[in-house]
Amino acid sequence: MEIKLSQCFVAVDDHDEALALYRDVLGFEVRDDVGFEGMRWVTVGAPSQPDVEIVLEPPAAAPDASPTDKQAMAELRAKGMLRGVIFATDDCDAAFERIRASGAEVLQETVDQPYGVRDCAFRDPAGNMLRFAQRRSR
Repeated sequence: MEIKLSQCFVAVDDHDEALALYRDVLGFEVRDDVGFEGMRWVTVGAPSQPDVEIVLEPPAAAPDASPTDKQAMAELRAKGMLRGVIFATDDCDAAFERIRASGAEVLQETVDQPYGVRDCAFRDPAGNMLRFAQRRSR
């Protein structure tokens, strides 16, 4: 039996701002853009991974979340306290320079980690943490 990642969801406040990063800076392709009941879901993914998608969803998409829960999530996301997405790259330094040049908020400059990767971190326009990691040769 094989189990593999198909989709993950990232809450965004403004899909057009998010696309400016995910599509225009990271180079992801837009695979779907759906509106329903005043909300919007945009699916993006790396051209090299056609079977893996990131769904940029509205924060209010959870129908059973209370207003208090939605507010708490918005506050945590804005502070960068929620876990984000880790992307693999073959050139962390180049990725860092490209993303920083876009004006994205830098959370961590490129550094060699003791667990075998060189990585950096940014915040997307909605406050989600995005890490970019390059495996180091052993």
